[in-house]
Amino acid sequence: MASEVKNIYIDEDTGKDENSADSGTSEKPYSTLLYAHIQHPPSKEIQYLQRKSQTGPVGENGDPAARLEWKPATKSALKKAANLYEQHKKKEAKSHELALREKEQRAVVLEEAKKVQISLDESLPKPVLLHLDQKGPEIGLKKAGQEGVDQLEGSQRGTRVVVRGRIHRFRVQKGLIFITLTDGYGYLQCVLTGKLTQTYDALMLTQGTSMEIYGELCEVPEGKHAPDNRELQADYYKIIGRAVGDKDAMTTRLAPDAEQQTQLDLRHLMLRGETASNVLKVRAAVLRAFRKTFQEMTPRCTEVTPPSMVQTQVEGGATLFSFNYYGEMAYLTQSSQLYLETCLPSLGNVFCVAPSFRAEKSLTRRHLSEYTHIEGELDFITFEDLLVHLEELICKVIEHTLEDEEVAKVIPVLNSELEIEANRFKVPTRPFLRMRYSDAIEWLNKEDIKTDEGLPHVFGDDIAEAAERKMTDIIGRPIFLTHFPVEIKAFYMKKDAADPRVTESVDVLMPGVGEIVGGSMRIDDYEELLAGYKREGIDPTPYYWYTDQRR
Repeated sequence: MASEVKNIYIDEDTGKDENSADSGTSEKPYSTLLYAHIQHPPSKEIQYLQRKSQTGPVGENGDPAARLEWKPATKSALKKAANLYEQHKKKEAKSHELALREKEQRAVVLEEAKKVQISLDESLPKPVLLHLDQKGPEIGLKKAGQEGVDQLEGSQRGTRVVVRGRIHRFRVQKGLIFITLTDGYGYLQCVLTGKLTQTYDALMLTQGTSMEIYGELCEVPEGKHAPDNRELQADYYKIIGRAVGDKDAMTTRLAPDAEQQTQLDLRHLMLRGETASNVLKVRAAVLRAFRKTFQEMTPRCTEVTPPSMVQTQVEGGATLFSFNYYGEMAYLTQSSQLYLETCLPSLGNVFCVAPSFRAEKSLTRRHLSEYTHIEGELDFITFEDLLVHLEELICKVIEHTLEDEEVAKVIPVLNSELEIEANRFKVPTRPFLRMRYSDAIEWLNKEDIKTDEGLPHVFGDDIAEAAERKMTDIIGRPIFLTHFPVEIKAFYMKKDAADPRVTESVDVLMPGVGEIVGGSMRIDDYEELLAGYKREGIDPTPYYWYTDQRR
């Protein structure tokens, strides 16, 4: 029985030399005949079909469609590819042989390294335990010119320390190993020399390995660079936990150019990188700044902890995460603001830092299934009081965040790729621009900024994010966008007494970002609140506790 011939396709114009399940088919051809040979070695069962789909010769009648015809590879092309394929096989065989030889040689070196032992010299001064965010002067790092400073190859001798951390990165030179250690608080360059570089542990170092290193803290020699311009000249170390290497190593599993899905699946490893860890540090600084600012305000705001499991909606039923709560329907909270209102009579002004959940099936930065929501409720205020409060809150939070010197250094680094001008990270100038919703509609039409559907804006539109951001960036300063129509705002927002078509509501828009705050005055009239439920088609029964406060 004759064997079936398998066709392998090569398109020199649009093909790709990649190895996947469907590579080499007519839908996904290879780019070169050589690569086709490597993936499918020549045999009686293989036929190579070629074409140039864009640059090939046209047919006899000048028909470009002839370029799309698959034709068997010519004898000369096959001969050339066969010669290259033989060279490739010889090169692969040589590489394999060298790899085996290197593996054998390394095995010998590792066996010899197991005989090298290091020990802690008890005659040296007792070390000071150092966390890596502690600077040299705090633990007595000696400076040039101090009495009794000994020279060590251009560096200045200092305090003997012991540090613990994980290898962030390392590099090996002849007789030297440079290790950048991190403990989550900072980074420190540690230098291993002499016998310390010859041990089995030294030869088996991997990124992520946790270590304890003893040595003398020194200034970096002139012309050299290291974190905080210091390094640890090691005299002893021990491995606390060895991270895996080879194909299981972090650097293999999570390459710098890894696809986003891979990064998300390996988020627990991504967090060890400088960018991710710096983002979390800035986030922590911002949260500290919010709490400090709320405490400083007059009158101060008290932090409370509302529930995350609720039986009411705040921002519309379409984005609710529902679940069975002991036989009753319940939801993950969209916002804690209604619960915060219940605390006003007993605590005065209040705020919370809590998770909120929105079932929004979108992949933009403004659609998050879970996020940290900072919310506040103020008692006995006017709408103007609310705007002044938000101005102070935003500016003070930025001030307090930038007071942290380490965070202030990190923020421009994190945003360097965006080429945002330096003044973007300064405290905004007060007062913010006040702009009513109706004025914004006129402004957008005057600037010929259309809706997402390409139409002019009209009163009643829920201004889309793209138009809102474009307006904010053109104006170039923070904006209080106020007095939105009743129909596009939540049921609890108070109407403007001078214009009942709109609410006393506000969105704070920041250049380069967009909306960062949403707020409003609350309906305080019982009947008006019931009308709000009815307008939005909401059953008021589960809200009895909220409605009851109006009584």
